[in-house]
Amino acid sequence: MATLEIKDLHASVTTDEGAKEILKGVNLTIRSGETHAIMGPNGSGKSTLSYAIAGHPKYEVTSGEVLLDGENVLDMSVDERARAGLFLAMQYPVEVPGVSMSNFLRTAATAVRGEAPKLRHWVKEVKDEMAKLEISAEFAERSVNEGFSGGEKKRHEILQLALLKPKIAILDETDSGLDVDALRIVSEGVNEYKANNEVGVMLITHYTRILRHITPDFVHVFADGKVVESGGKELADELEENGYVKYTGKKEAAAV
Repeated sequence: MATLEIKDLHASVTTDEGAKEILKGVNLTIRSGETHAIMGPNGSGKSTLSYAIAGHPKYEVTSGEVLLDGENVLDMSVDERARAGLFLAMQYPVEVPGVSMSNFLRTAATAVRGEAPKLRHWVKEVKDEMAKLEISAEFAERSVNEGFSGGEKKRHEILQLALLKPKIAILDETDSGLDVDALRIVSEGVNEYKANNEVGVMLITHYTRILRHITPDFVHVFADGKVVESGGKELADELEENGYVKYTGKKEAAAV
């Protein structure tokens, strides 16, 4: 059983006008077996939260703690955080020209597991997971995300999730840019991984449609850099009906 504790987390980003505080005291605890949906309007700081936890150099944590099983991950390098059991599926996965998906995945698995997977078992493991996500075998030899569609990139993020087997998975707007079929495939991949592994999931989303496929145990409203309300699935239903105006004071399209 793993536990991620975010305690009074503050973080800022450097702009042309100087440092701008984005996270303003985030408190949240995620345990193995739990799915937490983080919902909020654009610009509320949801993605900044994911990047700060993962160690993106653009974001400076100014105070607070992020503890994974009692260890402060803020004291770790990015690769140490990954080896400790953190995983981030990015909203906009980057392209890595010249590096094949197969080499990338095996190198990442070797780093996380501490030794290179046995080749015969590894090939079968990758093929099995690719088939579940309806990823064509030819993609294994293509450069990482180069020329991939939005849906293909997101499916490969979930492929990494399945192969790297983290303790805590942070999924940053995994539903953005997905058509109906891709959303179903990606959601089924997340659900299967969670059903067969001890993992806690932080699912960051602006809309509620992915929550029709991945049922959250907890829903948190994120506004102005912090969690302002928490509840169950019924809170997501309320947001779908009324949007975020209650928390921002600004009218916005409902979270559909």
